[in-house]
Amino acid sequence: MSNPIKIDIWSDVACPWCYIGKRHLESGIAALGADAPPVEIEYHSFELSPDTPVDFEGSNADFLAKHKGVPLERVHEMHDHVATIAREAGLDYDFGAVKQTKTLKAHELLHFAKANGRQLELKERLLKAFFVEGGHVGHIDDLVGYAAEVGLDADAAREALESGRYAADVQADIAQAVAYGIQGVPFFVIDGKYGVSGAQPAEVFTQALTQVAGEKAAVA
Repeated sequence: MSNPIKIDIWSDVACPWCYIGKRHLESGIAALGADAPPVEIEYHSFELSPDTPVDFEGSNADFLAKHKGVPLERVHEMHDHVATIAREAGLDYDFGAVKQTKTLKAHELLHFAKANGRQLELKERLLKAFFVEGGHVGHIDDLVGYAAEVGLDADAAREALESGRYAADVQADIAQAVAYGIQGVPFFVIDGKYGVSGAQPAEVFTQALTQVAGEKAAVA
C-alpha cells in the first residue's frame, strides 16, 4: 500500500488517558508485525481545562477536588485506577508529583515541532515529563528545554512560543474538535472516516487498521 493510513489524534498533554491511548495505539500497530500498514500520525490540540492557571498552587488531587469539584476520596480512587491501567501499558505515573498547569503553550510548541518534523518525539517527551517526572509543561523555559531534548532548535522554539505564532493553529484544532463533536480525549480519526473514542485496548486499533488497510487495498 503506497499511501499511509492517516491517524489524526486529538489529545491534551495533561490527559492521563491520552498517554495510555498512545501506548495502546503503538501496541496495536506493533501487533500486526510485518503486516502492519504504513501509518502517518498527527496530533491535534485539545484543552481539557482551559481555565487552569499556569501556576496552579497545589497537587493534581487538589486541582480535581477544588477546581473540578470531585470529592478527594474519589480523586484518590481515580488515581489508583488510572495508575494501574498505566502500569499495564508500561507507564509509571506519579500523580503526587504532577504540576498542574495550563497546556496552551505546550500545544503551540507541538505545532512548532510538527512544522519541524519532531511532533511525535515532542509529544512523548511532554507526556513523560508531566505524568512520570513531575515536570512543568506550562512555562516557556521548561518547554524550550524539552524541545531541545528532542532535537529542535531552542532559540527558534522560544521565539515561536513568545510570539504566539502557532496560537491560531491551536484554536483551529480546537474548532475542528467542536465540529466533529469531540467532547473528550483521546479521540482518534482513522483515515478521515472512522472515529475511535478513548484509550481503547490495543486490539481495537489492530482491528481498525486491518479493516482500513483492507478497504484501501480493495479500492486500489
